[in-house]
Amino acid sequence: MVTALSPFAFAGAANGYVIYVSNERSGDVTIIDGATDTVIATIAVGKRPRGIHGSPDGRRTYVVLSGSPRMAPGVDENRAPADKTADGLAVIDVSTNKLVEKWHVGSDPEQFALSKDGALAFIANEDDASASIVDLTNGQSRGKVKVAPEPEGVGVNPATGEVYVTSEETGEVFIIAPNQQRVLGTINVGGRPRSIAFLPDGSRAYVACESGGYVSVLETNARKLLNKIQLVQASLPMGTAVSADGKEIYVTTGRGNSVAVIDSSSNNVAAMIPVGGRAWGVALSPDGSKLYTANGATNDISVVDVKARKELKRVKVGDGPWGVAIIPQ
Repeated sequence: MVTALSPFAFAGAANGYVIYVSNERSGDVTIIDGATDTVIATIAVGKRPRGIHGSPDGRRTYVVLSGSPRMAPGVDENRAPADKTADGLAVIDVSTNKLVEKWHVGSDPEQFALSKDGALAFIANEDDASASIVDLTNGQSRGKVKVAPEPEGVGVNPATGEVYVTSEETGEVFIIAPNQQRVLGTINVGGRPRSIAFLPDGSRAYVACESGGYVSVLETNARKLLNKIQLVQASLPMGTAVSADGKEIYVTTGRGNSVAVIDSSSNNVAAMIPVGGRAWGVALSPDGSKLYTANGATNDISVVDVKARKELKRVKVGDGPWGVAIIPQ
């Protein structure tokens, strides 16, 4: 089902961008016009939409779905049964903002990343300790690589195409060669790693480590931990995004209700920007001037002026916003 405000609502985004927000509890995706920062449509997609990305050509938006019940970390007692038929990857046609495909992929998928050419998706299967490789032309499996329990964050090194997958349970980052479908190495970062992002040249990766309250910096060529950037007290690092020039890294802090801005030249925290409650997903506008965070506890999106380091407004979305994807128009 799609609810839209007006047949002319997309006119303001024609030369700009559109923001897609996955709402975990309400099972839908909110669509926001980047020119006005107002909601223009809502699309029902399925159970527990979380990880969300747009295709490189801007024609599709992908969001993973899960039929596993929401549970606190590490809690299995009296766990409700999972609806495995609900696990999948939903495909939204950006030109019409309609759900056009829903493929069964993986098991309890949470996050994923796309290959540089947009042909493949690499999906973390949270309850299967694996990463699936999915062909995005038809939704068919192209393989699966075993990793450690509770894989979550997924990123693709823009220089090498290697796939990095974080394991919440073991605190490791797995480095995968997708063509060979094998693990090349692991890096121990500790602290329940939740997401990963790369500098544009692929030389370094930044891993948000929730329980440690820090961001791990990885040297990708050497495949080693370079250092850990400790954030302010009460920070629970969650989502990560990198500026187009690679000079700044943005990290949401969960129930710390803020975004940490890290200077990549010094690996020091340059600023902390207050945002909404339980900030998780994060994305930058195409020109890098605005930052958007999904605030799961306050059911809204924070719009942040990057240069001024301040929140401009909040936009109400669905129930339990989780991820953010931005599609240039």
